[in-house]
Amino acid sequence: MKTPLLAPSLLSADFLHLDSALKRIEQGGASFVHIDVMDGRFVPQISYGQPVVSALRPHTELPFDVHLMIEQPENHIDSFIRAGADYLTFHWENTVHHHRIIGRIHDAGKKAGIAVVPSTPIAVLEEILPYLDLVLVMTVNPGFGGQAFIPGCARKITELRRIKAERGYGFLISADGGINGQTLAAVLDAGTDVVVSGSAFFSGTLGWEL
Repeated sequence: MKTPLLAPSLLSADFLHLDSALKRIEQGGASFVHIDVMDGRFVPQISYGQPVVSALRPHTELPFDVHLMIEQPENHIDSFIRAGADYLTFHWENTVHHHRIIGRIHDAGKKAGIAVVPSTPIAVLEEILPYLDLVLVMTVNPGFGGQAFIPGCARKITELRRIKAERGYGFLISADGGINGQTLAAVLDAGTDVVVSGSAFFSGTLGWEL
């Protein structure tokens, strides 16, 4: 089994000192920076947008996985690519023409990801899994940091791992939400490739010693 990758979420960082947060992420052995973009419609909160991503881009060479928790993500793909996103992860639940968006992302030379909320089954992704670079399994209902992990979501990770192995797909499996020192083992045992952690990473309670 490959060593999993760490993707700390800036949503739990001190917004007044995001440059310091990036340094801490680099020093913590991370492989990605997870950037949660929220519009106040698909999820209750509003976070930040393209100008913040653009301002952060010169301060680290780590890939940016921009998680678009927004309605009609197709309207913002190009601008986030220009801002410096390396991965664009949009929600299955928020658009219809998934293939078209994935194609636009790939045409720009970037990586395409799909996220699913806890109530969305993996089966809906069957037609697009061959084209994806990343599948993000939300292990909480998106919109707030510091929520409690939903244990049943680990079964989705296991299912994705099985499908990936059986069909030879190359996408990364990412898990996001409520992952801390008590729940980390559950997502790792299920077969997660990328662990997204916000509150636990920045509070030092993740227990990332692999």
